Amino acid sequence: MIPFNKPHLTGDELDNISKAHLNGQLAGDGAFTKSCNAWLEKSIGCEKALLTHSCTGALEMAAILANIQPGDEVIMPSYTFVSTANAFVLRGATPIFVDIRPDTLNLNEKLIESYISSKTRAIIPVHYAGVACEMDRIMELANLHNLLVIEDAAQGVQATYKGRSLGGIGNLGAVSFHETKNIISGEGGALFINDSKLAERAEIIREKGTNRSQFFRGQVDKYTWVDIGSSYLPGEIVAAFLLAQMNKAESITKRRLEIWSRYHEAFEGIEKIGRIRRPIVPEWCGHNGHIYYLLMRNLKDRTNFISAMRQRNINCVFHYVPLHASPQGKKAGRAYSNLSVTEDIADRIVRLPLWIGLETKQDYIINQVLDVLKTI
Repeated sequence: MIPFNKPHLTGDELDNISKAHLNGQLAGDGAFTKSCNAWLEKSIGCEKALLTHSCTGALEMAAILANIQPGDEVIMPSYTFVSTANAFVLRGATPIFVDIRPDTLNLNEKLIESYISSKTRAIIPVHYAGVACEMDRIMELANLHNLLVIEDAAQGVQATYKGRSLGGIGNLGAVSFHETKNIISGEGGALFINDSKLAERAEIIREKGTNRSQFFRGQVDKYTWVDIGSSYLPGEIVAAFLLAQMNKAESITKRRLEIWSRYHEAFEGIEKIGRIRRPIVPEWCGHNGHIYYLLMRNLKDRTNFISAMRQRNINCVFHYVPLHASPQGKKAGRAYSNLSVTEDIADRIVRLPLWIGLETKQDYIINQVLDVLKTI
Protein backbone atom coordinates (compact mmCIF):
# COMPACT_ATOMS: atom_id res chain seq x y z
CA MET A 1 0.00 0.00 0.00
CA ILE A 2 1.31 3.43 -0.94
CA PRO A 3 0.58 5.45 2.23
CA PHE A 4 -1.07 8.85 2.22
CA ASN A 5 1.82 10.23 4.30
CA LYS A 6 5.31 9.07 5.17
CA PRO A 7 7.48 11.11 7.58
CA HIS A 8 10.66 12.42 5.94
CA LEU A 9 14.10 12.27 7.58
CA THR A 10 16.88 14.64 6.57
CA GLY A 11 19.60 12.39 8.05
CA ASP A 12 20.70 14.78 10.80
CA GLU A 13 17.94 14.14 13.34
CA LEU A 14 19.63 11.37 15.35
CA ASP A 15 22.91 13.27 15.53
CA ASN A 16 21.07 16.28 16.94
CA ILE A 17 19.24 14.12 19.47
CA SER A 18 22.57 12.68 20.62
CA LYS A 19 23.96 16.19 21.03
CA ALA A 20 20.92 17.20 23.09
CA HIS A 21 21.63 14.30 25.43
CA LEU A 22 25.32 15.25 25.68
CA ASN A 23 24.30 18.82 26.49
CA GLY A 24 22.77 17.46 29.67
CA GLN A 25 19.35 19.06 29.23
CA LEU A 26 16.34 17.20 27.90
CA ALA A 27 13.64 19.44 29.38
CA GLY A 28 12.30 22.39 27.45
CA ASP A 29 13.96 25.66 26.48
CA GLY A 30 17.47 24.33 25.98
CA ALA A 31 19.88 25.19 23.20
CA PHE A 32 17.94 23.40 20.46
CA THR A 33 14.64 25.02 21.43
CA LYS A 34 16.28 28.44 21.36
CA SER A 35 17.79 27.69 17.94
CA CYS A 36 14.37 26.69 16.61
CA ASN A 37 12.82 29.88 17.99
CA ALA A 38 15.57 31.95 16.34
CA TRP A 39 15.09 30.15 13.01
CA LEU A 40 11.37 30.88 13.11
CA GLU A 41 11.81 34.53 14.03
CA LYS A 42 14.16 34.99 11.08
CA SER A 43 12.09 32.91 8.66
CA ILE A 44 8.69 34.33 9.59
CA GLY A 45 9.78 37.84 10.47
CA CYS A 46 7.71 37.81 13.67
CA GLU A 47 8.41 39.74 16.85
CA LYS A 48 8.83 36.53 18.85
CA ALA A 49 8.47 32.80 18.20
CA LEU A 50 7.92 30.23 20.94
CA LEU A 51 8.15 26.53 20.27
CA THR A 52 5.23 24.56 21.74
CA HIS A 53 4.34 20.90 22.14
CA SER A 54 1.68 21.23 19.41
CA CYS A 55 -0.16 23.69 17.24
CA THR A 56 -3.14 22.98 19.49
CA GLY A 57 -1.10 24.27 22.42
CA ALA A 58 -0.08 27.36 20.46
CA LEU A 59 -3.73 28.13 19.68
CA GLU A 60 -4.67 27.66 23.34
CA MET A 61 -1.94 30.11 24.30
CA ALA A 62 -3.28 32.54 21.71
CA ALA A 63 -6.77 32.31 23.19
CA ILE A 64 -5.40 33.16 26.65
CA LEU A 65 -3.31 36.02 25.27
CA ALA A 66 -6.40 37.38 23.53
CA ASN A 67 -8.19 37.46 26.92
CA ILE A 68 -11.05 35.40 25.54
CA GLN A 69 -13.82 35.22 28.13
CA PRO A 70 -17.08 33.26 28.51
CA GLY A 71 -19.69 34.74 26.21
CA ASP A 72 -17.19 36.09 23.69
CA GLU A 73 -17.47 35.16 20.01
CA VAL A 74 -14.73 34.30 17.55
CA ILE A 75 -15.20 34.08 13.78
CA MET A 76 -13.68 31.09 11.98
CA PRO A 77 -14.37 28.65 9.16
CA SER A 78 -16.22 25.43 9.87
CA TYR A 79 -13.94 23.69 7.38
CA THR A 80 -10.95 23.20 9.70
CA PHE A 81 -9.49 20.84 12.28
CA VAL A 82 -11.11 20.72 15.73
CA SER A 83 -8.17 22.46 17.45
CA THR A 84 -9.09 25.76 15.78
CA ALA A 85 -12.36 25.81 17.70
CA ASN A 86 -11.33 23.88 20.83
CA ALA A 87 -8.77 26.49 21.87
CA PHE A 88 -11.47 29.14 22.19
CA VAL A 89 -14.27 26.91 23.47
CA LEU A 90 -11.98 26.00 26.38
CA ARG A 91 -12.01 29.71 27.35
CA GLY A 92 -15.83 29.82 27.18
CA ALA A 93 -16.14 31.47 23.77
CA THR A 94 -18.59 30.61 20.99
CA PRO A 95 -17.15 29.87 17.54
CA ILE A 96 -19.15 31.61 14.82
CA PHE A 97 -18.79 29.44 11.75
CA VAL A 98 -18.56 31.24 8.41
CA ASP A 99 -18.60 29.67 4.95
CA ILE A 100 -15.48 29.25 2.81
CA ARG A 101 -14.50 30.44 -0.64
CA PRO A 102 -15.13 27.89 -3.41
CA ASP A 103 -11.71 28.55 -4.97
CA THR A 104 -9.14 28.40 -2.13
CA LEU A 105 -11.38 26.65 0.45
CA ASN A 106 -10.41 29.42 2.90
CA LEU A 107 -12.58 31.63 5.09
CA ASN A 108 -14.67 33.82 2.80
CA GLU A 109 -13.53 37.34 3.66
CA LYS A 110 -16.59 38.84 1.93
CA LEU A 111 -18.90 37.24 4.52
CA ILE A 112 -17.01 38.10 7.71
CA GLU A 113 -18.33 41.59 8.41
CA SER A 114 -21.98 40.51 8.52
CA TYR A 115 -21.11 38.15 11.40
CA ILE A 116 -19.30 40.70 13.56
CA SER A 117 -21.25 41.62 16.70
CA SER A 118 -20.60 43.44 19.96
CA LYS A 119 -19.43 40.07 21.36
CA THR A 120 -16.84 39.39 18.65
CA ARG A 121 -13.26 39.41 19.89
CA ALA A 122 -11.20 37.76 17.16
CA ILE A 123 -11.08 36.48 13.60
CA ILE A 124 -9.35 33.14 13.05
CA PRO A 125 -8.32 32.69 9.40
CA VAL A 126 -7.16 29.17 8.52
CA HIS A 127 -4.72 28.91 5.61
CA TYR A 128 -5.91 25.67 4.05
CA ALA A 129 -3.24 23.57 2.30
CA GLY A 130 -0.68 26.33 2.78
CA VAL A 131 -2.64 28.67 0.49
CA ALA A 132 -3.16 32.06 2.10
CA CYS A 133 -6.46 33.64 3.08
CA GLU A 134 -7.15 37.15 1.74
CA MET A 135 -5.28 38.74 4.64
CA ASP A 136 -5.41 42.39 3.55
CA ARG A 137 -9.19 42.43 3.82
CA ILE A 138 -9.21 40.42 7.03
CA MET A 139 -6.72 42.80 8.68
CA GLU A 140 -8.72 45.78 7.41
CA LEU A 141 -11.90 44.41 9.03
CA ALA A 142 -10.08 43.63 12.27
CA ASN A 143 -8.67 47.15 12.50
CA LEU A 144 -12.04 48.68 11.69
CA HIS A 145 -13.81 46.72 14.44
CA ASN A 146 -10.93 46.56 16.96
CA LEU A 147 -10.54 42.78 16.73
CA LEU A 148 -7.53 40.52 17.03
CA VAL A 149 -6.46 38.31 14.13
CA ILE A 150 -5.08 34.91 15.11
CA GLU A 151 -3.78 32.98 12.10
CA ASP A 152 -4.16 29.23 12.13
CA ALA A 153 -1.20 28.56 9.84
CA ALA A 154 -0.88 24.92 10.91
CA GLN A 155 -0.26 23.93 7.29
CA GLY A 156 1.57 27.10 6.31
CA VAL A 157 5.30 26.80 7.08
CA GLN A 158 7.31 28.26 4.15
CA ALA A 159 4.15 29.66 2.51
CA THR A 160 3.49 33.35 1.89
CA TYR A 161 0.84 35.99 1.21
CA LYS A 162 2.10 38.81 -1.02
CA GLY A 163 5.63 37.99 0.10
CA ARG A 164 4.82 37.83 3.83
CA SER A 165 5.10 34.56 5.73
CA LEU A 166 1.87 32.96 6.90
CA GLY A 167 1.50 33.27 10.65
CA GLY A 168 3.45 36.53 10.64
CA ILE A 169 0.65 38.83 9.47
CA GLY A 170 -2.02 38.79 12.20
CA ASN A 171 -1.52 39.72 15.85
CA LEU A 172 -0.74 36.07 16.60
CA GLY A 173 -0.09 32.97 14.53
CA ALA A 174 0.21 29.25 15.12
CA VAL A 175 1.95 26.53 13.08
CA SER A 176 2.20 22.75 13.33
CA PHE A 177 5.14 20.38 13.08
CA HIS A 178 3.00 17.25 13.33
CA GLU A 179 4.34 14.32 11.31
CA THR A 180 1.78 14.97 8.55
CA LYS A 181 3.15 18.47 7.92
CA ASN A 182 6.04 19.55 5.68
CA ILE A 183 8.54 20.30 8.46
CA ILE A 184 8.07 17.81 11.29
CA SER A 185 9.00 16.75 14.80
CA GLY A 186 6.38 14.05 15.33
CA GLU A 187 4.28 16.31 17.53
CA GLY A 188 5.07 19.99 17.82
CA GLY A 189 4.09 23.54 17.01
CA ALA A 190 4.94 27.17 17.57
CA LEU A 191 3.25 30.43 18.49
CA PHE A 192 4.20 33.60 16.61
CA ILE A 193 3.77 36.89 18.45
CA ASN A 194 3.57 39.81 16.04
CA ASP A 195 2.36 42.34 18.63
CA SER A 196 5.25 43.22 20.95
CA LYS A 197 2.84 44.06 23.79
CA LEU A 198 1.94 40.37 24.02
CA ALA A 199 5.46 38.92 24.02
CA GLU A 200 6.25 39.00 27.74
CA ARG A 201 2.91 37.50 28.76
CA ALA A 202 3.27 34.78 26.12
CA GLU A 203 6.46 33.56 27.81
CA ILE A 204 4.68 33.49 31.17
CA ILE A 205 1.66 31.56 29.89
CA ARG A 206 3.95 29.03 28.22
CA GLU A 207 5.86 28.48 31.50
CA LYS A 208 2.86 27.44 33.63
CA GLY A 209 2.03 31.05 34.46
CA THR A 210 5.44 31.78 36.02
CA ASN A 211 8.11 34.34 35.19
CA ARG A 212 10.71 31.55 34.94
CA SER A 213 12.10 32.79 31.60
CA GLN A 214 12.81 36.21 33.12
CA PHE A 215 14.54 34.51 36.04
CA PHE A 216 16.90 32.60 33.77
CA ARG A 217 17.73 35.83 31.94
CA GLY A 218 18.60 37.45 35.28
CA GLN A 219 15.74 39.94 35.09
CA VAL A 220 14.25 38.82 38.43
CA ASP A 221 15.94 37.24 41.47
CA LYS A 222 13.38 34.42 41.78
CA TYR A 223 10.49 33.13 39.76
CA THR A 224 6.94 32.68 40.94
CA TRP A 225 3.34 32.25 39.82
CA VAL A 226 2.19 35.51 38.21
CA ASP A 227 -0.54 34.58 35.69
CA ILE A 228 -2.58 31.68 34.37
CA GLY A 229 -0.82 29.27 32.04
CA SER A 230 0.15 25.68 31.44
CA SER A 231 3.09 23.58 30.28
CA TYR A 232 3.29 24.27 26.57
CA LEU A 233 7.00 23.57 26.08
CA PRO A 234 8.31 20.66 24.01
CA GLY A 235 11.29 18.69 25.27
CA GLU A 236 14.77 19.19 23.82
CA ILE A 237 14.69 15.90 21.91
CA VAL A 238 11.70 17.18 19.93
CA ALA A 239 13.47 20.48 19.28
CA ALA A 240 16.69 18.70 18.24
CA PHE A 241 14.77 16.63 15.70
CA LEU A 242 12.94 19.72 14.45
CA LEU A 243 16.08 21.81 13.96
CA ALA A 244 17.43 19.20 11.54
CA GLN A 245 14.25 19.64 9.53
CA MET A 246 14.37 23.43 9.69
CA ASN A 247 17.91 23.44 8.33
CA LYS A 248 16.61 21.63 5.22
CA ALA A 249 13.32 23.53 4.97
CA GLU A 250 14.04 25.07 1.57
CA SER A 251 14.96 21.78 -0.08
CA ILE A 252 12.00 20.01 1.54
CA THR A 253 9.61 22.67 0.25
CA LYS A 254 11.18 22.57 -3.22
CA ARG A 255 10.73 18.81 -3.51
CA ARG A 256 7.14 18.94 -2.29
CA LEU A 257 6.32 21.68 -4.78
CA GLU A 258 7.79 19.55 -7.56
CA ILE A 259 5.54 16.62 -6.60
CA TRP A 260 2.54 18.98 -6.32
CA SER A 261 3.28 20.48 -9.75
CA ARG A 262 3.65 17.05 -11.34
CA TYR A 263 0.16 16.15 -10.14
CA HIS A 264 -1.23 19.49 -11.24
CA GLU A 265 0.13 19.17 -14.76
CA ALA A 266 -1.02 15.56 -15.09
CA PHE A 267 -4.66 16.33 -14.22
CA GLU A 268 -5.14 19.41 -16.39
CA GLY A 269 -6.77 17.43 -19.18
CA ILE A 270 -9.22 15.54 -16.99
CA GLU A 271 -10.24 18.84 -15.39
CA LYS A 272 -10.99 20.36 -18.81
CA ILE A 273 -13.59 17.68 -19.53
CA GLY A 274 -15.29 18.29 -16.17
CA ARG A 275 -14.43 15.09 -14.30
CA ILE A 276 -12.61 16.81 -11.43
CA ARG A 277 -11.46 20.23 -10.28
CA ARG A 278 -7.85 20.89 -9.40
CA PRO A 279 -6.63 23.20 -6.57
CA ILE A 280 -6.73 26.93 -7.27
CA VAL A 281 -3.83 29.04 -6.00
CA PRO A 282 -4.24 32.84 -6.42
CA GLU A 283 -1.24 34.63 -7.90
CA TRP A 284 -0.58 36.49 -4.64
CA CYS A 285 -0.08 33.21 -2.75
CA GLY A 286 3.24 31.45 -2.47
CA HIS A 287 2.07 28.00 -1.39
CA ASN A 288 4.26 25.22 0.03
CA GLY A 289 3.02 22.05 -1.65
CA HIS A 290 1.44 20.78 1.54
CA ILE A 291 -1.67 19.10 0.10
CA TYR A 292 -2.70 18.02 -3.35
CA TYR A 293 -6.43 17.43 -3.60
CA LEU A 294 -9.03 16.78 -6.25
CA LEU A 295 -12.66 17.82 -6.08
CA MET A 296 -14.93 15.06 -7.39
CA ARG A 297 -18.34 15.74 -8.93
CA ASN A 298 -20.26 14.40 -5.93
CA LEU A 299 -20.04 12.24 -2.80
CA LYS A 300 -20.76 9.02 -4.69
CA ASP A 301 -17.86 9.64 -7.09
CA ARG A 302 -15.52 10.33 -4.19
CA THR A 303 -16.54 7.20 -2.28
CA ASN A 304 -16.06 5.06 -5.38
CA PHE A 305 -12.75 6.74 -6.19
CA ILE A 306 -11.23 6.14 -2.74
CA SER A 307 -12.39 2.52 -2.77
CA ALA A 308 -10.99 1.89 -6.26
CA MET A 309 -7.67 3.48 -5.40
CA ARG A 310 -7.32 1.31 -2.29
CA GLN A 311 -7.89 -1.76 -4.44
CA ARG A 312 -4.88 -0.53 -6.43
CA ASN A 313 -2.84 -0.17 -3.21
CA ILE A 314 -2.99 3.62 -3.03
CA ASN A 315 -4.31 5.24 0.13
CA CYS A 316 -6.26 8.44 -0.65
CA VAL A 317 -8.19 10.21 2.12
CA PHE A 318 -10.74 12.95 2.70
CA HIS A 319 -11.31 15.53 5.43
CA TYR A 320 -12.84 17.39 7.32
CA VAL A 321 -16.26 16.70 8.79
CA PRO A 322 -17.35 20.37 9.01
CA LEU A 323 -17.32 21.54 12.61
CA HIS A 324 -20.80 23.04 12.46
CA ALA A 325 -22.16 19.59 11.56
CA SER A 326 -20.26 17.73 14.32
CA PRO A 327 -21.88 16.79 17.67
CA GLN A 328 -19.65 19.13 19.70
CA GLY A 329 -19.77 21.85 17.06
CA LYS A 330 -23.57 21.93 17.28
CA LYS A 331 -23.34 22.35 21.06
CA ALA A 332 -20.45 24.80 21.29
CA GLY A 333 -20.63 26.80 18.06
CA ARG A 334 -23.09 28.70 15.94
CA ALA A 335 -23.78 28.91 12.23
CA TYR A 336 -26.19 31.72 11.39
CA SER A 337 -26.69 30.68 7.79
CA ASN A 338 -26.37 27.76 5.44
CA LEU A 339 -22.70 26.86 4.93
CA SER A 340 -23.39 25.44 1.50
CA VAL A 341 -19.86 25.71 0.07
CA THR A 342 -18.36 24.08 3.15
CA GLU A 343 -20.79 21.16 3.00
CA ASP A 344 -20.32 20.73 -0.74
CA ILE A 345 -16.50 20.73 -0.52
CA ALA A 346 -16.49 18.33 2.44
CA ASP A 347 -18.47 15.82 0.37
CA ARG A 348 -16.29 16.03 -2.75
CA ILE A 349 -12.67 16.53 -1.69
CA VAL A 350 -10.08 13.74 -1.84
CA ARG A 351 -6.39 14.12 -1.01
CA LEU A 352 -3.68 12.24 -2.87
CA PRO A 353 -0.46 10.91 -1.29
CA LEU A 354 2.21 13.60 -1.10
CA TRP A 355 5.51 12.98 0.68
CA ILE A 356 9.20 13.18 -0.11
CA GLY A 357 10.29 9.91 -1.67
CA LEU A 358 7.01 9.53 -3.53
CA GLU A 359 8.66 10.64 -6.77
CA THR A 360 9.43 7.06 -7.89
CA LYS A 361 5.80 6.04 -7.39
CA GLN A 362 4.10 9.17 -8.69
CA ASP A 363 3.69 8.09 -12.30
CA TYR A 364 1.94 4.93 -11.10
CA ILE A 365 -0.41 6.98 -8.88
CA ILE A 366 -1.19 9.41 -11.69
CA ASN A 367 -1.94 6.60 -14.13
CA GLN A 368 -4.22 4.89 -11.64
CA VAL A 369 -6.06 8.14 -10.86
CA LEU A 370 -6.72 8.75 -14.56
CA ASP A 371 -7.77 5.13 -15.07
CA VAL A 372 -10.18 5.16 -12.12
CA LEU A 373 -11.71 8.47 -13.19
CA LYS A 374 -12.70 6.85 -16.47
CA THR A 375 -14.74 4.22 -14.63
CA ILE A 376 -16.74 6.24 -12.06
